[in-house]
Amino acid sequence: MDLADILGKEQIIPDLRAGNRWEAIDELIGNLVATGKIQAGDREAVTAAVKKRETSMSTGIGFGIGIPHASTDLIFEVVGALGRSRTGVNFEALDNQPVKLVMLFLVPQGQFQKHLHTLANIAKLLHKAEFRQSLEQASDAEAMLNIIREHGKK
Repeated sequence: MDLADILGKEQIIPDLRAGNRWEAIDELIGNLVATGKIQAGDREAVTAAVKKRETSMSTGIGFGIGIPHASTDLIFEVVGALGRSRTGVNFEALDNQPVKLVMLFLVPQGQFQKHLHTLANIAKLLHKAEFRQSLEQASDAEAMLNIIREHGKK
């Protein structure tokens, strides 16, 4: 599963307001609720699942990237939201650098292979310096989505 498969323009926040990883996770989950990707009543349980995973080890993988994720039985398909912080978020990343791109995704419970495959695809794409720079410089969510779609084809 590729990034373009799980993101629509509505799931891209070009100006994250979060200052740390917990606020970023809350903001992105709020987006998933607002766009109908997760039920409002499931917000707390989904947030707890993502934060539990994040507490075990930061998903700030370096290069200004954070990929918080979790499995949950509260969804039936992979969903995600992407946030961009112009100033950077303290994500307690492995390289101690601020995170500018935060890609949160959720996978249905029990789909371990899909979870690993999705994580690998997202990480591989975000590790490309040219792709990250394009996203960081894009004017808005629509431009960001076009970049994602274009790079997904390469």
